[in-house]
Amino acid sequence: MNFKSLHFLLSIITLFFFLSISTSEQDPSSPSAIVSRFQQYLQINTVQPSPQYYEAADFIISQAKSLSLESHTIEFVEGKPLIILKWPGSNLDLPSILLNSHTDVVPAEHHKWTHPPLGAHIDSHGNIYARGSQDMKCVGMQYLEAIRRLKASGFQPLRSVYLSFVPDEEIGGHGGAEKFAESDEFKKLNVAIVLDEGLPSPGENYRVFYGEKSPWWLVIKAVGAPGHGARLYDNTALENLFKSIETVRRFRASQFDLIKAGLKTEGDVVSVNMVFLKSGIPSPTGFVMNLQPSEAEAGFDVRLPPTTNPESLERRIAEEWAPASRNMTFEFKQKESIYDKFGKPALTAIDKSNPWWNLLEEAVRNANGKLANPEIFPASTDARYF
Repeated sequence: MNFKSLHFLLSIITLFFFLSISTSEQDPSSPSAIVSRFQQYLQINTVQPSPQYYEAADFIISQAKSLSLESHTIEFVEGKPLIILKWPGSNLDLPSILLNSHTDVVPAEHHKWTHPPLGAHIDSHGNIYARGSQDMKCVGMQYLEAIRRLKASGFQPLRSVYLSFVPDEEIGGHGGAEKFAESDEFKKLNVAIVLDEGLPSPGENYRVFYGEKSPWWLVIKAVGAPGHGARLYDNTALENLFKSIETVRRFRASQFDLIKAGLKTEGDVVSVNMVFLKSGIPSPTGFVMNLQPSEAEAGFDVRLPPTTNPESLERRIAEEWAPASRNMTFEFKQKESIYDKFGKPALTAIDKSNPWWNLLEEAVRNANGKLANPEIFPASTDARYF
């Protein structure tokens, strides 16, 4: 590729060391100024299910103005602004780079936090306590701070660089990245590569993910004859559901054993976690204690790596987890495909056939770093829509 693209990737990578930069506090690129801007972003309440998206948008646009970046706001869904920033390249004919991040964060149980989750408190060791400090407001700010440093050095990108700050990732991305990726606005950007979120590295090596799991949010329902709580009935709703839960538990254990034995990483196996159990007859004081319910449900968060055979797993669900012979049914609240639009497993090439992979490897080497073994991301991100 070219030196300018390499320089850009290198700047993003080396930004993770920004706290060690030695500059004056008055300098916008000083550690204290960088951390202060990060705290401001963290303190904006973008917690689902009622994120203050407009306040976040105002903050992002103000940062864009301070960097002389172009900004554009789109609302594919009313009340959910998506912000696009642009740093024009010197060659507008070349495909562009898109740096994506989401502005929303998951809820927090305030009473279980050492410091308020929207306070962005910094302790004596430099740790920042805030919801979104890793997922993923840190990445959005790192994009901006990398550009700030590059601009200060006089660097001019060859390709145009776009930053997208999208809503609703934490609830599936349907009102944000999904609509954006399908839009004419995205096509006009002529994007060559998208970078999105990953995970912090517990060691010195840089973690890189070349694929991710697809979510299948599964609900299994069992029905059976209701009856008095004192009687022993066969094939009750809860009895049948418990049989299914045990079958699912054994499958989960078999996948987990592969990880514990060091044979596979978390991203390589099908993960299954039960997220709710629903049954019983409500009463003013809780539940009726002497009546067996006629229905019972359990919800499971299932995640499939792109190397899975989805047809085989769905047969397992129908035949073993929720067999009709036990008066059971199942449905998917969400079921994302593991395939790309060409019908192939959605994986990014991590060899010399992918010039961007070569650039990333070279940038890490030039930062005196080392790449860890590439992984499948164990969760799901907005990257799947791109």
